Amino acid sequence: MRITVKLDGFEGAQSAAYAILWLDKETRRWSREGHQSVEVPDWGGLRSGSSGTMICGQQVGEPICVLERLDVDAPDGPSEGLAGRVLWYADGAGITGTGRWHVQCIDREQIKAEHGVFAGEEEI
Repeated sequence: MRITVKLDGFEGAQSAAYAILWLDKETRRWSREGHQSVEVPDWGGLRSGSSGTMICGQQVGEPICVLERLDVDAPDGPSEGLAGRVLWYADGAGITGTGRWHVQCIDREQIKAEHGVFAGEEEI
């Protein structure tokens, strides 16, 4: 299952600032599919926590941000249109800002990307 999530509405950022992420439930990875005025790595790992889904860097350490109340492990996954708050972190120093997230699209079928963006993926 691949979930497309748009992040926007950031405190103190331009009104047009956004990032679009693809969350891949099976691989526990995410990739950045678009962004403007928001610095997010190209890809990283996902972790589930008590407060929501953690968007982590490639080493899956501390979260870059947390999508509050987004449960990617729910049996049927989240529903399109679901929304919540984003908590942004920087260098393990605690919350540095907030924004919004909302689920734009859900692909429930197994998807094989034409070109892999994750390190270590084999090109077929």
